[in-house]
Amino acid sequence: MLVWERPEPPDRPVPAPLNRERIVRAAIELADADGLDAVSLRKVATALGVGPMRLYSYIDSKEELLDLMVDAAYAEIRPAGDTWREVLRSLAESTRQTVHAHEWLADLLGGRPQLGPHALARGEAVVAALDGVDVDDVMPVVGAVDAYVIGAVRREIAGRRAERATGMDERRWQAALGPYLERTFATGRFPALATVVRDAEHLDADATFTMGLDFLLDGIEARIAR
Repeated sequence: MLVWERPEPPDRPVPAPLNRERIVRAAIELADADGLDAVSLRKVATALGVGPMRLYSYIDSKEELLDLMVDAAYAEIRPAGDTWREVLRSLAESTRQTVHAHEWLADLLGGRPQLGPHALARGEAVVAALDGVDVDDVMPVVGAVDAYVIGAVRREIAGRRAERATGMDERRWQAALGPYLERTFATGRFPALATVVRDAEHLDADATFTMGLDFLLDGIEARIAR
């Protein structure tokens, strides 16, 4: 039986009250602070002031804990809008915001199927917004938006982590990168790249994400119109 259907044991007030919600909240706090490597049943138990074996009454494995963490994060993804395009845009932007708030989520999106109540509620809202679209197109459309968002946010989070690892923020990185690219492009070996890179210098991460999403939604709209 999956964790979503398995009832919790009765709460015991001593030595400390416990339930799945508290366990998941503690795990998320650890992951937000120090990444997924900081999450284990033993470390979560320590944070809660209980013995590790007590957690096994609520969760069978670390994989189940990760599933619960992801579903809790999905509660923060609230697609909304009056048209399918507005809902898909809201889905993409809300997912991106949630991943930026919980960097560890970038490592888990697109992995194990997410079947928790918050993930299913998100899916229901998106699919309902596509009512009227050919039923055979619904899942490919949702999958295309998810794939774009997952790829974009993973790239952004990887950039954040690289900045922390090197101690160079984006401004300092660009200051170091610019002269190298200018010297390289001056050789004339990469004229197409030189044009594109120079024209894109004014785009920040937000603008790049929005433009890419617009391209995708325009294509979906044209396909639906046909």
